[in-house]
Amino acid sequence: MSKTVVITGGAGFIGHHIVEGILKDTDWNIFVLDKLTYAARGFDRLRDIEAYDDKRVTTLVADFTHPISEGVSREIGTDVDYILHLGAETHVDNSIDDPEPFVRSNVLGTMHMLNYARTLPNLKWFLYFSTDEVFGSAPPGVNYKEWDRYDSGNPYSAAKAGGEELALAYANTYGVPTLITHTMNVFGERQHPEKFIPLVLRKVLNGETIKIHSNSKRDKAGSRFWIHGRNVWSAVHFLLNNGEQREKYNIVGEGEIDNLEMAQIIAGIIGKELKYEMVDFHTSRPGHDLRYALDGGKMDKMGWKLPVNFEESLRKTIEWTKEHPEWINL
Repeated sequence: MSKTVVITGGAGFIGHHIVEGILKDTDWNIFVLDKLTYAARGFDRLRDIEAYDDKRVTTLVADFTHPISEGVSREIGTDVDYILHLGAETHVDNSIDDPEPFVRSNVLGTMHMLNYARTLPNLKWFLYFSTDEVFGSAPPGVNYKEWDRYDSGNPYSAAKAGGEELALAYANTYGVPTLITHTMNVFGERQHPEKFIPLVLRKVLNGETIKIHSNSKRDKAGSRFWIHGRNVWSAVHFLLNNGEQREKYNIVGEGEIDNLEMAQIIAGIIGKELKYEMVDFHTSRPGHDLRYALDGGKMDKMGWKLPVNFEESLRKTIEWTKEHPEWINL
């Protein structure tokens, strides 16, 4: 029988890639819950992947910082197999300016979704989508494993860590079938232009100077592991079939790239000059960690492999975005 999945934040960037993957790879029915903040662009992403009018997709405007309403619950019904809780406030700068919306969404909102999960008698998994940032800045040579200590560097990551602990508490206290993932920097088509790759792409195309997050000496750029949204769906699908109760899993791209190198790669792909300035963001705005790094050995040993490599994923994303400039020129 076909399964039913509820996806919070399904109109958002990562969420819509999950929706797209489910439609392509399964026969599941999907309920998207999204409160349509600035990051969602309404239902544009779902329309663009031809999911908004798909008979298997039901889109509901819902704000999970409040309890799930009786009406929304009735629309979905009780026969839900999976909840994929991706909905969150995510932008570090915004969390530094005003932490409260992040605590309300990522902690209180997670509690409301967990309470809703407890009402579903056939629920197989509640997947809480967390972040590499809960571990804080990673020293050179250190890649954090799933159960390493947390050291959140900003209100965003602290709020995500708080939601993560709530998910574990509900697994321990109420038996909610919980999986937790840590994901690194996700990129792909239809990403909000405030994010690094579309930001660099727009500035390179316009001949503008790009600020590169660096150390205090301005001689070493910050670095990240990058992974495409479609590969994230692949990992999520794998875990829904192979994960274990109250376990954590790192979803990691195949290589570490510093921000300057990434900007150079983007400029090289589109054949434009890169104008850049190394900027010490961390000293002026504490909370911007120079390096994040996760150990992907656990998923690797379980047998999950990236379906598409980084180079191909990045090139396809850039080529697609050049053909759809409306996604970076908002």
